[in-house]
Amino acid sequence: MVLKEGDLAPDFTLARDGGGSLSLAALKGRLVVLYAYPKDDTPGCTKEAIAFNALRRDFEAVGAEIIGISPDPVKSHDRFKAKHGLDFPLVADETQEVLQAYGLWVEKSMYGRSYMGVERTTFLIDRDGRIARIWPKVKVPGHAEEVLAAARALPA
Repeated sequence: MVLKEGDLAPDFTLARDGGGSLSLAALKGRLVVLYAYPKDDTPGCTKEAIAFNALRRDFEAVGAEIIGISPDPVKSHDRFKAKHGLDFPLVADETQEVLQAYGLWVEKSMYGRSYMGVERTTFLIDRDGRIARIWPKVKVPGHAEEVLAAARALPA
């Protein structure tokens, strides 16, 4: 299933860093920045997380929650957050069910080898739970700033 802007964002409830769980439905009425990344503590994923974290207060000011999602387990998320001082939730999709629902668990290729992995993508979900913007195949430099500008442009 290919999601597009205007679609209802697939709901999920996933284990999160620090214990407990997080559900998209519980955030209805707020903007949600759901960014999918391949792996904790790798260079690109670390730069992306740090960039979102640096703008966290700006996102909060427009009523937006940042959520990172990857197939890594909660313990990996806990280490990643502690190491880099991240102050937003990371959810663990170890079964890749949510990543598949969002169309992000895809065949990738590196050094002539094919494997399944996460396509780095960000979704801006509006207060009604609909997808307002999608950034596929994200390039990290300047991305968090672009998402923040889009969040600011949405009606309050």
